[in-house]
Amino acid sequence: MSTTEQTPSGPTYIEEPAVARWLFGSNRAAWIWLIARLWLGWEWFQSGWSKVFGGDITLRFWDWGDQQYGLTGDGNIGWVRSSGDVDVGDSVAGFAQGAIEASEGPHPDVAYGWYVDFLEWVRDTAHPWLGPMVAIGELVIGVLLIVGLFTGIAAALGAVLNFSFVFAGSAGVNPAMILVSFLLILAWRNAGWYGLDRWALPLLGTPWFRGRLRSRRREQGAPEPEADSGEAQTPPS
Repeated sequence: MSTTEQTPSGPTYIEEPAVARWLFGSNRAAWIWLIARLWLGWEWFQSGWSKVFGGDITLRFWDWGDQQYGLTGDGNIGWVRSSGDVDVGDSVAGFAQGAIEASEGPHPDVAYGWYVDFLEWVRDTAHPWLGPMVAIGELVIGVLLIVGLFTGIAAALGAVLNFSFVFAGSAGVNPAMILVSFLLILAWRNAGWYGLDRWALPLLGTPWFRGRLRSRRREQGAPEPEADSGEAQTPPS
């Protein structure tokens, strides 16, 4: 079987291996991405919940009821809520300030001057609206990944946030989340098979594929074909 496909006047397409087609395009491999999707989604959901509602939630049901866990709390102060001398977005400003301080010295954690300029802008100007946007964004990304809706887009947005933390010198779990996000982006066709993408993608389609909803609207709004002017018209009886 040929591994290339050459068009008369276009580029040459190299056929992907069968294992890649199975892994990134088959519904039989969707259970793999379900596990990855749920793990990544929970990481974002847990982080976003704390920033939006202030609580510290856990899947360890044996810890439910402990004082350190709860649905609500003070964890959202500085993100979406102000209290005392702490205003909305101050947590982002504090994070940016810490990263700026870590950019000094012979071995800085922040290695790019342009990103230091960006962090200074966040600290001085953008933190009042960037704090709530990050908090709500993390929560929304987590929900989308867990329910399997727009999985590839959610994973891409999450990777952008992860990279912003890594550029600021914060590693932690971010590299692992970036790796899983890239794999989910590659598997966008089947990563949400055990989720809402199973119905949403065929219905809504993509920029390069017309979904059933768009096709139905086009059929309903299509004008009637005009008769050929070269043909004789049959007069009404």
